[in-house]
Amino acid sequence: MPAEYSRAERLGEQIKRDLALLIQRELKDPRLGMITVNFCDLSKDLSYADLSVTVMVPDDSDDNIVKSLAILNEAAPFLRMELGRELNIRKVPHLRFHYDDSLKRGAQINGLIHEALKSDRHG
Repeated sequence: MPAEYSRAERLGEQIKRDLALLIQRELKDPRLGMITVNFCDLSKDLSYADLSVTVMVPDDSDDNIVKSLAILNEAAPFLRMELGRELNIRKVPHLRFHYDDSLKRGAQINGLIHEALKSDRHG
């Protein structure tokens, strides 16, 4: 009987949960906004973890988001080491952080729908 989830999916979910806690607990850089880890995509050989994150910063400019991603990617070796202490696996994947703009795109689409509905009512 096949497993419901593959090992990579289970490990990706565990990495996502553990990293969310590690980032919140261990990274104290004041330039770093509030980070939400949305998705973890592991390579087939489990050597790389591509992490989609949302960054909430006071000024939602692209510059602040880029800076936050740079901070996360600079902290990746430290986070990988800490993750290795949490997980019971032989080889901890290298971490690569990417910005997930789905919330921003969702808000834009929602605004367009709202405007279209408003114009239909009035026009």
